[in-house]
Amino acid sequence: MRLEDYFEFVNDESILVKGTRVGIEIILRDYLEGASPEEIVLRYPTLSLEQVHATITYYLHNKAKIDNYLHRCWEEGEMVWQTQQRNPSEFVRSLRQRLDAQKVALGETTRLISLLRER
Repeated sequence: MRLEDYFEFVNDESILVKGTRVGIEIILRDYLEGASPEEIVLRYPTLSLEQVHATITYYLHNKAKIDNYLHRCWEEGEMVWQTQQRNPSEFVRSLRQRLDAQKVALGETTRLISLLRER
């Protein structure tokens, strides 16, 4: 089996582990942050240890090319996140409003408890 047979090259911007919806950037992010292959398999149970090792080996054999790929993936992810922060969905806006209301209520509760303790 060739190393490339472990992957589905969807296009220049998407490389998936064959048979999964897991992009290699997910595995490699964890690996580059210090996770062992065994830890990665525990985090993503749809992956086999063989697939994780194949991904790491593919990265090490094509480091410059995959570093560029990873940079593009992470840069795109950051841009998407920034856009979502600027233009949240109605659901996210309602969650934020409820969270803000709970923070205010918690602050009031904390203030009341402090007043009661002073007595």
